[in-house]
Amino acid sequence: MHQIDLYADQTPAVSRTISVVICSYADWRWDDLRRACVSVEEQLGEGDELVVVIDHNDGLLARARDEFPQARVVPNAGRKGLSDARNTGVETSRGDVVAFLDDDAVARPGWVAGLRTAFASDDVAVAGTTVRPNWEGGSAPRWFPEEFGWVVGCSYRGLPEEKTTIRNPIGASMAVRRTIFGKVGGFSDAIGRVGTKPVGCEETEFCIRVSAHDSTYKVVFDPFSAVDHYVPAVRQTMKYFVSRCYHEGRSKRIVSLLQGTEAGLSSERRYVRVTLPSAVIKGVTGAVRRPAGLLRAGVVVIGLSSTVLGYVVESFHRGQVTVG
Repeated sequence: MHQIDLYADQTPAVSRTISVVICSYADWRWDDLRRACVSVEEQLGEGDELVVVIDHNDGLLARARDEFPQARVVPNAGRKGLSDARNTGVETSRGDVVAFLDDDAVARPGWVAGLRTAFASDDVAVAGTTVRPNWEGGSAPRWFPEEFGWVVGCSYRGLPEEKTTIRNPIGASMAVRRTIFGKVGGFSDAIGRVGTKPVGCEETEFCIRVSAHDSTYKVVFDPFSAVDHYVPAVRQTMKYFVSRCYHEGRSKRIVSLLQGTEAGLSSERRYVRVTLPSAVIKGVTGAVRRPAGLLRAGVVVIGLSSTVLGYVVESFHRGQVTVG
């Protein structure tokens, strides 16, 4: 496990400083990265900072250093991939709270302030916000079910609509109290996205580890703070949808092996038992008025089946592996 030094936490809650970490890896996402950085810079207060981590791309590193002189721009010091890029951002930053924003997301006004408020209580270890989809083309495909917003890294129908505790936030917009990393380590490089491969769950495994370390730690969700997450056309196809669901199933199985099935699937059980059946029923019963509802109901079944298949395949692949 990637270990991170423990920092003393002696700052009063009212003056928490925020380090926003944005990780990027591809030249073709430059415009997205620039928009993300600008959205953060406009919100930083005294003692806050922006840290940009470039994942094994020397050309992009040089360009980012030239274009963002006000930020601390560093290369990923670990293995290629989002997990170690984030860990590098933690080690490089100095704030009391480390916030993570995807390089293709834009922070809405008040995002930094909302995260600062979330950590006013000393028992809050992790916080997350709403992640709204910014669809290329202006709207989601007619077949896309809102319950599967997580497929494109966004919030989805079934999430809480008020401030509350959750198991884990969406990684595109989350923050962690710095001292927590010293107690439980960083993000695991056993899972997480590498390049365009549609895997994830590193934030899920991390938050499970946080709660297991101390049950009094809170992971909170604030639906009133938000970021806009760009969804390009290439992620609006059935091919991507099925692939992302399949790899999510694989990732969930790895999390279950690392942290146990009970914790690894605690949120998913209600999602499968309540949220998805409700979506299917709604789509079928409303098909007379809105034929697209029947199509979305079918896609819900396809998405669930693909996720389960990924879980089963990964289980078979790792059937003889014992995780300590």
